[in-house]
Amino acid sequence: MAKVRVPFLLGHAEIAFLFHVERQTSQRWRTAGTLAEPDLIASGNPYWLLSTAMRLDGEGDRIVDRERLATYKAGIPLGYDIEDKEYLPVVVGIQETARVLGQDAQAISRWRNRHKIVEADLFVSGSPLWLLETILDDARQRQRAIVASEVAALRAGQRAPQKPRGRRLSAPEARPLRRSPPAARTFSSADHGAAAEFLAAVLAQGYSVTIKPGP
Repeated sequence: MAKVRVPFLLGHAEIAFLFHVERQTSQRWRTAGTLAEPDLIASGNPYWLLSTAMRLDGEGDRIVDRERLATYKAGIPLGYDIEDKEYLPVVVGIQETARVLGQDAQAISRWRNRHKIVEADLFVSGSPLWLLETILDDARQRQRAIVASEVAALRAGQRAPQKPRGRRLSAPEARPLRRSPPAARTFSSADHGAAAEFLAAVLAQGYSVTIKPGP
């Protein structure tokens, strides 16, 4: 059960449930362009606002089952509707959480299994999702390091693309692009915390750091 207010989000499983069709049917709607582009990509998986999915209601033979819609909403007591993804808060999956905390996805999965990270705010199509602020609050309470550059990237809307389907990429194609280095910054002795976060973020991306005395 969600403990904070979260937007109603659906994956292919929830869309199939609402329209009383197979999950593969929802996937075909996406491929054919009948279902709009995802409102969110988290951990490489596509998600849609409930309002986006509801636009299909009444198109051709596509009808939302009202009882199932009520069941879905009842499962997220503090859920709310958003009409435009512009108002969607920053939502993260395991992969984004791992980058924010300077870990790998396997570590986050282990923490979940051992209850060493806050419970997910949502489970959509079997995958856990959190509000970014939930993850940040939990990290501060547990005194875990936070990678400031990853937080800034997420807040700026920078996301990894959806996981490729079908043909696996060859090694050269699968190699991730290296992110541009962050701009140089100046810190004073009063900025110890921010300086430490910035240093950790830069080193985590594989860059070296040169420290120069101030003027």
